[in-house]
Amino acid sequence: MAGPTLRDVAKRANVSIRTVSNVVNGYAPVSDELRARVQAALDELDYRPNLIARNLKQGRSGMIALVVPELDVPYFAELAREVITAARARGYVVMVDQTDGDGERERELLSRDSRATMFDGLLLSPLSVSAEELRARGNRVPIVLLGEHIFNGSFHHVAIDNVAAAREATAHLLGLGRRRVAAIGDQPYATGETAQLRTSGYRQAHAREGLEVDERLVVPTPRFHRRQGAAAMEQLLALSEPPDAVFCYNDLLALGAMRALTRAGLRVPDDVAVVGMDDIEEGQYSTPSLTTIAPEKKEIARMAVDVLMESISGAARPPAEIVVPHRLIVRESTTGQVPASPAIPS
Repeated sequence: MAGPTLRDVAKRANVSIRTVSNVVNGYAPVSDELRARVQAALDELDYRPNLIARNLKQGRSGMIALVVPELDVPYFAELAREVITAARARGYVVMVDQTDGDGERERELLSRDSRATMFDGLLLSPLSVSAEELRARGNRVPIVLLGEHIFNGSFHHVAIDNVAAAREATAHLLGLGRRRVAAIGDQPYATGETAQLRTSGYRQAHAREGLEVDERLVVPTPRFHRRQGAAAMEQLLALSEPPDAVFCYNDLLALGAMRALTRAGLRVPDDVAVVGMDDIEEGQYSTPSLTTIAPEKKEIARMAVDVLMESISGAARPPAEIVVPHRLIVRESTTGQVPASPAIPS
């Protein structure tokens, strides 16, 4: 018995066949209300598009690539999971790769002609490539950029507002009465990167309180890993006036910093309060649990995949800077209070 057709889905959703086709194939933009109706009809009828036939007809592979700096960084692993889920809902398979932050690897990916790749589009979180290099790539495989690198609106780019997020994290610590708030993770010689944006937010929070930043409290790190967080915290504790709080530029740095504090016989948050960024799962179960800035990873993935699908389908959408919400999650590392227990992963 033949399965349901586009006509059956259109009838169930009370929309045109073209609208159903647009939703299934990721063509022209469809309103959220119409997309929800069509998706409900697709689910009710258990519609399964013939992806092989569709892709052959359209000259596509049915695959997109997600390329990130480091898969052993939990944030990127969690983001990859959300991208795979979002792409699967659009009938696409995701190939995942990492660059190790190597600029040459990033440039090699960008130089590929669309006819010579296995994938129809690319989601890239770059560390080294410049906006000028991206503009020089010409008409190649469709691309959407992720992360905090600044591209000045020249390309589709999905990220959180890092300045606002860092400002909120620092303001939380200042609001608790902490006055020697350190920052771990600055990278002063890289222009327009994550670290500079977060340092800017850290400084803004101090300025709004009429406070000057003690530059000895701003500690650069070459990478955002636990080891660097621990080393930076040890450097801060050696000061004649050590910090009473620390804002770390990601959760791994924060976990390393908390380990160094424990080894030094200090209590978190009684002696030093700690805030991270990224809301990785490990931070929910650390002791103490970690206060953090949580980017909406699911929304980042959904928006990035939606925009990439539009580009693959040939939709002429001007380059968009898409800012995804974030939120501050307060846990034990700043208040000492036990938050509601996180849901146990299934």
